[in-house]
Amino acid sequence: MLEVLERDGQKTRCIVTLPTGGGKTRVAVEAFIDWMQPRFAEGKYLIWIAQSEELCEQAIECIKQMWGSREFVSSLSIYRFFGSRNIPMEKLRGGAVVTSIQQLHNRIKSKDKSLEAILKDVGAMIIDEAHKAVSSMYDSLLNKAIEICGDELFPICGLTATPGRAGLFSTEETNKLIGRFEAYLVKPKLGGEYEKNPLQYFREHRFLAKANHIIFSSGREYTLTDDELNEQRHWDDHIPPGFLKRLAADKIRNYQIIRKLLELPNDTSTLIYACTVQHAYFLSIILTMQGRKAGVISSNTPVTLRRALIHDFKERKFDFLCNFGVLTTGFDAPKTECIAICRPTTSEILYEQIIGRGLRGPEFGGTLECTIIDFADNIHRLGPPLAYARFAEFWNKQKTEGD
Repeated sequence: MLEVLERDGQKTRCIVTLPTGGGKTRVAVEAFIDWMQPRFAEGKYLIWIAQSEELCEQAIECIKQMWGSREFVSSLSIYRFFGSRNIPMEKLRGGAVVTSIQQLHNRIKSKDKSLEAILKDVGAMIIDEAHKAVSSMYDSLLNKAIEICGDELFPICGLTATPGRAGLFSTEETNKLIGRFEAYLVKPKLGGEYEKNPLQYFREHRFLAKANHIIFSSGREYTLTDDELNEQRHWDDHIPPGFLKRLAADKIRNYQIIRKLLELPNDTSTLIYACTVQHAYFLSIILTMQGRKAGVISSNTPVTLRRALIHDFKERKFDFLCNFGVLTTGFDAPKTECIAICRPTTSEILYEQIIGRGLRGPEFGGTLECTIIDFADNIHRLGPPLAYARFAEFWNKQKTEGD
């Protein structure tokens, strides 16, 4: 990364790709702290764009650790540019600005003077989960930066485990992503023997856990209705919300899910991906009633409570953490031993993000192995195959269970 920056300077455009759990944040922080250190002294800013407040806090913690490890004489200003926080212009003096794209978009619309002052002196920009950088909010941000700085801008580096797009407009959006980062994909050089299977390198060196896969066949038959088929084309993973609600309400299927989860040994740290928000709460309540400790997180969970629940899950104060549509990117609980996927998806990107939550290996403070349980059904008229079917070569072990 440093070689790329030294060679291309202000014109650097690239995406760094590593498998989920492979250390993208660490690589970017370490490289860009070294690159930016003399530029910070000139009042320049490193803008780090994350997808949520939790990910912003994780980035801040990594930046602090890496800056401290370098033993630089000068201190580093870190600005929390998210939530309700405002930065008075008189306090701006260069440093790391950690923010979200939603926050930047809102501040552009409100003509925030502090943001304009930061954009005038950007030294580099990091976009986490860069496969999402094709949205109109990123268009707005980069157009504003060009308006203030001119066409050359500053180094822009994306981070992602999944450098592509899925869904109805995948080809168009992938081409836009390629153009945004000038078709420059920076990958690790692991040696010829790992060229076709880089995951093997990370597993052998204990950076990634070995993934053991269980297909739990429900024996249930479903057929998408005409209304659900009409809904389907609006969703990247081809699973209409109406159908997910049907699955969530199926008593027999829920009985099978609960029975399987209760078979897991006590103190097995398990993330559960439910069909709906209500389904996540339902599973949490039933597991608790059965004498197992469980928590639940949704997009409606207040930030302070969400942080407390995640902290307690990491501290192994309960076995199960249920969620819907929340814990898919950047969530970090290295000691997760099991991922239970109760919702179907046809999106390889979403599926890889979900299973990635349990794939940190011992060298990253994680586990040697992780069990992935897919609760599988026979779904007629769905179209694309379910995502797990395309990961056959990914698993360390695989078996089928169920009715």
